[in-house]
Amino acid sequence: MTHVSIIGSGNMGQAISAVVAKGGNTVELFNSTDKDRPVTGEVVILATPYPAYEQVLAERADQLAGKVVVDISNPLNFETFDSLTVPADGSAAAELAAELPDSKVLKAFNTNFAATVATGKAGEVPTTVLIAGDDADAKALLAGIVSAGGLRAVDAGSLKRARELEALGFLQLTLAVAEKTPWTGGFGLA
Repeated sequence: MTHVSIIGSGNMGQAISAVVAKGGNTVELFNSTDKDRPVTGEVVILATPYPAYEQVLAERADQLAGKVVVDISNPLNFETFDSLTVPADGSAAAELAAELPDSKVLKAFNTNFAATVATGKAGEVPTTVLIAGDDADAKALLAGIVSAGGLRAVDAGSLKRARELEALGFLQLTLAVAEKTPWTGGFGLA
């Protein structure tokens, strides 16, 4: 059994929390009013928008040392909804890893919508969580949590692949906002 802390209690935080609990793991949710409550999970999922990472790191960077930290963000420009805000050769996950050198940073869940995590289906296809990271044990731990909760987990490679995952997440979001794909659908692996 793994103890998971989720920072962010919005739709994605709630959906991931349910998957974690369904798999027999313990989970604690944190929202913006829980600043004084310490993060105790061995896996910490940042279920907040990318612009909130600066505040999360200012308040909790020391608490994340030695933990598996999962970045689920899509660093898109929320003003124009037309581009990513990280350099073309980088990613939000790479930036997070640079800020947390004593943590094992993974990229996951950013290509999933909350509804597909909650239902276990992206349209008619089982929900697949793509996981990128440089630590094999951390990826295996997260994959086990995801699989135990009823979703499919696929190792997408090293943390360098986070850039492609963020581009895929960005494309999926723009299609959903334009009503070209439903929020209950999205990309799936067959």
